[in-house]
Order: sequence, then structure tokens, then C-alpha cells
Amino acid sequence: MSRRAPLIAGGLLFALLATGCGVRPTDVINGRPAVSGPAEGTGIYLLSQGQVVLAIRSMKPPSPPLSLSPAETLALLAQGPTESERSAGITSDVPTDLVPANVGPTADGNGVTVTVASAVKPLSPLAVDQIACTVADALARSAQGRSFAPVTLAGPDGTRPARTCPVT
Repeated sequence: MSRRAPLIAGGLLFALLATGCGVRPTDVINGRPAVSGPAEGTGIYLLSQGQVVLAIRSMKPPSPPLSLSPAETLALLAQGPTESERSAGITSDVPTDLVPANVGPTADGNGVTVTVASAVKPLSPLAVDQIACTVADALARSAQGRSFAPVTLAGPDGTRPARTCPVT
């Protein structure tokens, strides 16, 4: 029996290794990456499975690091997901014709107002969240504001209530 014990132990070890660890693969788990320093690129907020998620768009670095204005970042958001993002199931509720006319502080200085040339009332709640998060992130990255500042959307059809980014 003592000669069989190493063979049995070796067979059990082989069987254990051949079956793997039992962890099944899952889909991508989305969430906002932890902030640990300046990110390389520009942050915009898109949708994954109905949730607002941060997407970093890499920018070709010029000699001083590139910092897009909030209006330029919104124009990038309006372009929608890239082909690779779309193939991964990333979407956007922000209309492609969203063109910011002005991004500036509110009258009380406690937030920011985004004035656009298109109607703001028909925007979905997710589109408003995408815009609020993208503007707040752009302001924080450019040191022009706070990442939790409320964002008010204004257009030719009126003004939407101020909204803070729901992604923490």
C-alpha cells in the first residue's frame, strides 16, 4: 500500500489542478475608478447597463498637459461612445446635437450653469446625470470648481433644476 499512496496523491493533485479553482468568469463590473492622482486624459460619463460610469478618453499629451474646458469636454461627450465602447455595451443618452453655448458659475456662486442651444426639457434623467458628472469632473480636473458642484442646465425652452453628479 505504501507504493500506491504516492500514485493516488499524485492523481488527486492532477485532478484538482485540472478542474481549476471553480471561479466562473463574469461580465465587467463597472464603477468609478478610485482617484489616486491625475488621470491621463479627459473624463466623460457614459452609460453601462443603465448606470452612469466614468470613461477616460486619452488625449495626445502636448508639452504642458492638456486640460479641456468644460464646454470642450461636453462636446466630446456629445460625440457619444467610441466604437470599442459601443461594442462593450456602453451607450449614451446625450444627444449628438448638444452644443454648449456657455459654462459658467451660477449667480450665487455655489454651482455652475450650462447653457445650451438645444432644448433641455426633453433630456432624459440619465442624460442630465451624464452632463452633470462630465461638467463637474471637467471643472475639478481644471481646478475651476468642485467635483460635487450642482449643475443647472438651461436652454431655449427653460431651465432644469440643479443636479449634482450621483456617481461617488
